[in-house]
Amino acid sequence: MVRVVVVGLGTMGAVHARSFAKMENADLIGVVDINESRADSFAKELDTLGFYSFTDAKQALGERIDVVSVCLPTDLHPSYVKEAANIGADVICEKPLARTAKAAEEIVRYCKKKGARLFVGHVVRFFPEYRKAKEAVEAGRIGDVGVVRTTRGGAFPKASENWYADYDRSGGVVLDLLVHDFDFLRWTFGEVERIYAKNIGGVAGINEQAKEYALVSIRFKSGVIAHLEGSWAHKQFRTSFEFAGRDGILAYDSQSAQPLIAEKSDAGKAGGVAVPESPLKQSPYEQELRHFIACIEKNEQPLVTAEDAYRAVEIAEAALESIKQDKPITLHVQTVLS
Repeated sequence: MVRVVVVGLGTMGAVHARSFAKMENADLIGVVDINESRADSFAKELDTLGFYSFTDAKQALGERIDVVSVCLPTDLHPSYVKEAANIGADVICEKPLARTAKAAEEIVRYCKKKGARLFVGHVVRFFPEYRKAKEAVEAGRIGDVGVVRTTRGGAFPKASENWYADYDRSGGVVLDLLVHDFDFLRWTFGEVERIYAKNIGGVAGINEQAKEYALVSIRFKSGVIAHLEGSWAHKQFRTSFEFAGRDGILAYDSQSAQPLIAEKSDAGKAGGVAVPESPLKQSPYEQELRHFIACIEKNEQPLVTAEDAYRAVEIAEAALESIKQDKPITLHVQTVLS
């Protein structure tokens, strides 16, 4: 049985805590939040062993713990991940791994030095429509892919201390939101070669408008060109993608009744072949966390590695630099973390 403590009980921390509480092979032994009443409420609701709740992570880390789940603002990830590694616990950290590529690299190397396994919550890899799309591309369903378009957006996120509005803490829509698509596209098409990005909302200081919009164009070493749209300016959350291949189009829109549609080009014939996929009963977040716990128990390689998480931050940082300099940025992947 894996003993787990969740640090941070915001939106994602609540998801983690409730997911661990359901697992037969995990004991949620404690929860940590600076809001004492919230921590106590979660401890009682989820029946943590002994109703353990803490307002200070150092108190919680004095317990015998196998896994620490870090669900804090991005800029706090390095210190808390290292604290967990110091007590010999494995770590599950929400995305993005860190605010900068340098900090992400330090986290990965520190955990390796301490012998702590590091898992990062790039949950899009666990959404069935995205996994099926990757499988379809690899199977050649639409031929060689040339151009990709993705969208991801919704309302400006609200949290304690309004930390999302502070670019120094969150990295804005490019790092916090589009990092999902950076990871998924790299997983599907390989390493990035060049990036050019533009945004409305800035990349420094405080976002007083509570709105941000970004466009990012990526050339992959494989030759694929991707155009990504990220928005914190809409009321309803939406994701979509479209892969244009030599033989057809693969498309998905979260607002559509049919989650995934593959249309095969067929000269001389009308219509196409629709392949709808339904979400599984377990949420992708719960699937992800169950996968991580299983990897810890069986000492197996996870679907998303710590180095994958570092690369996603590296891509986001290059996009932010492109916005600042108003020019394309070339990535030179040289650092090997494994």
